[in-house]
Order: sequence, then structure tokens, then C-alpha cells
Amino acid sequence: MTIQDSSETPRGEVGPSPREVGPVADPETKGMSQGQIVRRRFFDNSAAIISLVVFAIIFLLAFTSLGFAGIPGWWKYNHTQFLPVIDGGAPTVTGPFSWGDHPFGQDSIGRDYFALTMRGAQNSIIIMLLIGAISGIVGVVVGACSGYFRGMTEAVLMRITDIVIIIPLIVLAAVLGRTVGQALGPGSAVFFLGVVLGLLAWTGMARLVRGEFLSLREREFVDAAKIAGASNARIIFKHILPNAVGVIIVNTTLLMSAAILLETGLSFIGFGVQAPDVSLGLIISQNQEAFQTRPWLFWFPGIFIVLICLTINFIGDGLRDAFDPRQKKFNARKAKEADRPVRA
Repeated sequence: MTIQDSSETPRGEVGPSPREVGPVADPETKGMSQGQIVRRRFFDNSAAIISLVVFAIIFLLAFTSLGFAGIPGWWKYNHTQFLPVIDGGAPTVTGPFSWGDHPFGQDSIGRDYFALTMRGAQNSIIIMLLIGAISGIVGVVVGACSGYFRGMTEAVLMRITDIVIIIPLIVLAAVLGRTVGQALGPGSAVFFLGVVLGLLAWTGMARLVRGEFLSLREREFVDAAKIAGASNARIIFKHILPNAVGVIIVNTTLLMSAAILLETGLSFIGFGVQAPDVSLGLIISQNQEAFQTRPWLFWFPGIFIVLICLTINFIGDGLRDAFDPRQKKFNARKAKEADRPVRA
């Protein structure tokens, strides 16, 4: 009597089902690189895609209408021209393809409000991007080094972080913004304000990245990289940092949204962007007395502030889901379709 090996399947018999052979690779991402997987996951997030399109429209509208860095724009007015006030400065837009001479209206001294809003959006976006980039880089470097090396490095970096945290951000930014703005002029003041706020707003990022690195540095893949002879820089940037990218992206987008609101608040109280230049917050501040009689002076800059903040948050959420493999969404329809051949 011969005992048949259980690992062999006789000819003509049905082999084990997919459920019996253990987990297999995801057929949807099989053969795809990591970049292709991330791109596919991001484009599957409809809210992130819509937000990306909306933000791209706002960005292009703001930077092409008035021009930037010496490149002329397509709009016929700029934010410094004084024109005769027509119909009390009411908006002339009547439809998506019928803008008129002043689609957003005019302020009390005749300046075109569309040009003012686009110039304010330009400055607000520049400050937002500067704060996000500078605070993100500084926070990631400080948090990564303190969380990975521990010891004296962690103690020194965290004490520096504590010192920066106790500095009153709004007061310092207000003083430096007004002082340097008057010394350097309107154009340079916008960039300097973004740099100052970026150098002071990285502390939250550093603490979050440090906590993430403290957890990831004890994982098995880090030990394997050390045994293989990988350097500390390679372990930090090639092994640990990609696993912390979800936390970094979410916090960076929150910083950028908060930057818009912070710049708006500083400009509203007169310590942010200085006249004759404008920002979205400064536009609202200059026209606050006309809220009851000409509400459109608040609608357009307010709508742009809300849209920029919301779109940045949704884009960050989509990037977090795309980079983090644990954020894979369950699709009931695809699960049923994949289960049908198995049951058959």
C-alpha cells in the first residue's frame, strides 16, 4: 500500500482553492512600482482630485491674471490703479462668461476688486508655501535626529524646541513683519514674513516626527538594515522616513492651512502685509466698515480664504491615504466580484 504525498495533486483532480494556499499578492497592484501605486491610490480619492483641480485653478488665476516676477498678466487692471467708481462699486459679473469691467466690483476709492483679490491670493499663497516648506524641512530634520539618535542629541534638540515653543509667535511675527516691511518694501516683506513664520512654526512637526521615529526605530526592518551595514543617514531617509510620511504630510497641510489663517489675522490687525501691497486678510480689514452696505467686499476674499484652506486639507488627506499602505479602502463591489469564481 502506497501512501500518496499530500503535496502532490493527482492528474484530473481539482487543486486547493485560493483560500487554502494562504495570502497572495494584491492583483490590482501586482507588477507596479511604489510610485505607480501611490499615484493610483491618490487618483482614486475623488475629494483629493477635486481639491487639487480647484487649488490649481485658484493658483493659475491668481498668478496669471496680474502676472508675477515681471511677467505681465492678462487682466487689464492692477491692484494700484484708481478708477472712477461705477454703480457704487457693485460687481458686474452676471454669469460664468459675462464678467464685465469689474466682476468683483470696486472698493470705495475705485480700485478693481478682482485685481485686489488676485494680488491678495498671490501673497497669501506665497506665504503659505514658504511656511509649509521651511517648517516642514526644519521640523522633519529636528524630529528625525532627536528620535533616532536619542541621548544628548535628543536632549539638546528638544530643549531648543521648548525654547521656540514659548516664543509668542503672533507677537514676534507682528513686530518683525511691520519693522522689516517698512525697511525692505512691500515685495520683500511678503517673503520675509513667510520665512519668519516658517522658522517659528516647526515645533509641532518636530514633536510628531520624533514620536514616530521613536516607534519605528525599534522595528525589525531597522535592525536588519543595521546588520546589513546601512549608515544612519540611509536608515533615516530610506527606511524610517518613508514609513512616517503620512504623519508628515498631514501635519504639513495643517500647517499650511493654519498659515493662511495666521497671515490673515496678522494682516487684519495691521501687522502682516503692509499697504500699498495687499493680502486677503488686509483686504477684509480695509473694508470692514462697509460690511452692511457693500457685503461683496467680504464675500470674495473670504471665499478664497476658505477654498484655499479646504483644498489644502483635502489634498493632504488624499496624499496620506496614498502613501500609507494601512489606509487601503475596502471596496465591497470588488470583493464580491473576486469571490464569485472561488465559490463557483
